[in-house]
Amino acid sequence: MEQIIECVPNFSEGRDLDKIEKIVGAFRGKEDVKLLDYTADKDHNRCVVTVIGSPLALRDAVVEAIGLAVELIDMTKHKGQHPRMGCVDVVPFIPVRGCTIEDADSIAKETAQIASERFAQPFFLYEYSASAPHRRNLSDVRKGEFENMAEKMKSPLWKPDYGPPSIHPTGGATAIGARPALIAFNINLDTPNLEIASKIAERIRYIGGGLRYCKALGVMLGDRNIAQVSINMTDYTKTAVYRIFEMAKMEARRYGVNILGSEVVGLIPMQALIDCAEYYLQLEGFSGEQVLENRL
Repeated sequence: MEQIIECVPNFSEGRDLDKIEKIVGAFRGKEDVKLLDYTADKDHNRCVVTVIGSPLALRDAVVEAIGLAVELIDMTKHKGQHPRMGCVDVVPFIPVRGCTIEDADSIAKETAQIASERFAQPFFLYEYSASAPHRRNLSDVRKGEFENMAEKMKSPLWKPDYGPPSIHPTGGATAIGARPALIAFNINLDTPNLEIASKIAERIRYIGGGLRYCKALGVMLGDRNIAQVSINMTDYTKTAVYRIFEMAKMEARRYGVNILGSEVVGLIPMQALIDCAEYYLQLEGFSGEQVLENRL
């Protein structure tokens, strides 16, 4: 069976379309690589790319994109709502077909080694690839962000796994590794009060006593003058999208706030949406085999 791996690199640029197109261009016109989606957000000042391919072809395309990001993005001038520590903030590899998490891990490490040697960008291994337990969680790796990362890396606990011992002066540092499929899911509130969004995020995320496999933070959408709960779901098979949505809606009520809408960043597995349809429509005895596209 043909091996297919997915990669979802996050670049710290969501406003300059010329730069975004140059970086995304690394995934176009490549044999055995297919660009599936890319989304740029001005408030987050971030671009999320979804691409699949055979392991080696995907590796080479990602290395090229990292090089373009290091060249084009200056983190000393970067401002945005989303936490970040580098021009390429995080590069996850996800097994899709004919391969395992170990295969994705191997490609992640090869990508980090090549890119660190070629562009002098330091890389931390995270999630499944983490070289130590305290490096597994992305938020722990990223803590301090670009502005404080150089000081943080002076500690032996935060020596990068690949690349120079300190940040790239304009590129910062990057987290890279293998992980299961993740859903980036945002909930928009009908209030400009960031504190309310942050409190809702604190209550729904696992570290705050909320739902397992849920990470969340409050951010402000300046263009729309509304607050948002920005969510990463690290295992939708264990904690469903509708559970997070319903808990956020419940927590919002205590502040007299309503949900304006929600959005998915990048791609989402079909099963995650089927789970929501089963819940909200109260379907009985429903099977994924009843979805027309699954039978084609």
